[in-house]
Amino acid sequence: MDVEDYFQVSAFDRCVSRERWDEYPSRVEGNTRRLLDLLAKHRVRGTFFVLGWIAERYPQLVREIDRAGHEVGSHGYAHRLIYSQTPAQFRADLRRSAELLEDILGSRISAYRAPSFSVTGASRWALEILLEEGFTVDSSVVPIYHDLYGIPGAQTGLHRLATPSGALWEFPPAVLPLWGKIVLPVGGGGYFRMYPARFSLWCLRQLERRRPPFAFYIHPWEVDPEQPRLPASFKSRFRHYRNLHRTLGKLDRLLGSFRFGSMREVLAEQGILPPTAPRRAHCLKS
Repeated sequence: MDVEDYFQVSAFDRCVSRERWDEYPSRVEGNTRRLLDLLAKHRVRGTFFVLGWIAERYPQLVREIDRAGHEVGSHGYAHRLIYSQTPAQFRADLRRSAELLEDILGSRISAYRAPSFSVTGASRWALEILLEEGFTVDSSVVPIYHDLYGIPGAQTGLHRLATPSGALWEFPPAVLPLWGKIVLPVGGGGYFRMYPARFSLWCLRQLERRRPPFAFYIHPWEVDPEQPRLPASFKSRFRHYRNLHRTLGKLDRLLGSFRFGSMREVLAEQGILPPTAPRRAHCLKS
C-alpha cells in the first residue's frame, strides 16, 4: 500500500503545487482505514509505504497501521520523483521521512518505495543512498518501459541487487513475461483497475506457478470514487479516475484468491530474514 492522498499523485504535479497541499480536503485517513478493514477481513498483513508528509499530519494513522500488525515503510517525504532531485536532495527527503516514521513508531524503518517507482536508469544512484541510510529492502524498480518510471530489461521477481555500496533486496511489482523481452505489468495500481478481474487473477496465477512470491500494490485513493476531480490532462485523468468504483470489490476478490503477507514476512519465509515473531493484529475481525 502506497499511503498518499489523491492530490499528491505525480501526474497532478502541474496542476497542484506542493505549497497548496494543505488547502485540499484530505481523504487519506478514511481511505486507508477502508483498506485496513478489508485486510482484516481476510486476515492479511501487508507493507504500507507511508509518505512523510502524511505521517507528519496523521501520526495516529501510522500507529493504527502498525497496531494492526502491518509493516511500515517509507515512501519519501514530499513525493518528488527521484530523477528530479540531486543526490543530496534525495538523501534529505529520505532522512526526513524515515526520522518522522521512526519517531512515531519507535522502531527502525528498513523498506522503501520511491514515489511513482522513480528509480530509473537515470536515478540508479538512489539505491546506493538507500543502503548508506540503513535501508535493506527496496520496491521501486519496475522492469518495463513507462513514461514516468521503469528500467526495461531489469530483473523480475524478488532478487538481491548489487550496488557499489553493497547489496539490498529488490522486490519489484509483479510483471508477467510473455515472449522475448516483452513483459506485462500485472502488479496492481492502474493496471489492476484497467484489466478485467478475471484477467488479473489469471496473470497472477501464472506468476504463482512460475516463481512465487510476487508483489502487488494499491493506493488508498484507488478505492475512493467520490474523491474531488482535478483539472489535469486527459491522459492523467483517464489513468487516475478509471474504474475507481470497482477497485474495492476487485481487491476483495484478489485477497481471497492468494496468500499474502508483508514484505518482511515474505523475506523471512524465503529464509532471507530471521523468522518474525507473531504479532497480534488488533483490528482483525472474525
